[in-house]
Amino acid sequence: MDTNIFEELKNLLTEFKTFLDQNVPTIRPAIQQIAKMFSQIVELIDKLIELMNKLKTEISNFDISNIPGLAEATQFITMIKSFLESARTLLPDEAGTINDVLAVADVVGSLSGLDDVKEEILTTIDAIVAHLNSLKPA
Repeated sequence: MDTNIFEELKNLLTEFKTFLDQNVPTIRPAIQQIAKMFSQIVELIDKLIELMNKLKTEISNFDISNIPGLAEATQFITMIKSFLESARTLLPDEAGTINDVLAVADVVGSLSGLDDVKEEILTTIDAIVAHLNSLKPA
């Protein structure tokens, strides 16, 4: 079965959140000392928070509840992906184009599983952002 990118994203975010849950008390003093020498560490954290918030906005904006035939469309995309994987071997000069199409197909093909993990992704992003904010010097 193909990997659902939203399920994969949820798993990666959960792993990152779990790491932060366990290690923020240890990391915080180190980050604050590093910030005294390299203020760019705060910029790094701010950029990461900004990216997390953009990701949250994108995930929030996905509304698949009113897409009729989504299951069939997902099956269609899965077939396209299988074809493209085979074609990539036979058309090596088109690998770039095939990879571009596969990237879109991965997102579209994963939409049917989004509702199963959407709230968990959004909640996990909020928790990660809170941890990241707590690392910054006051």
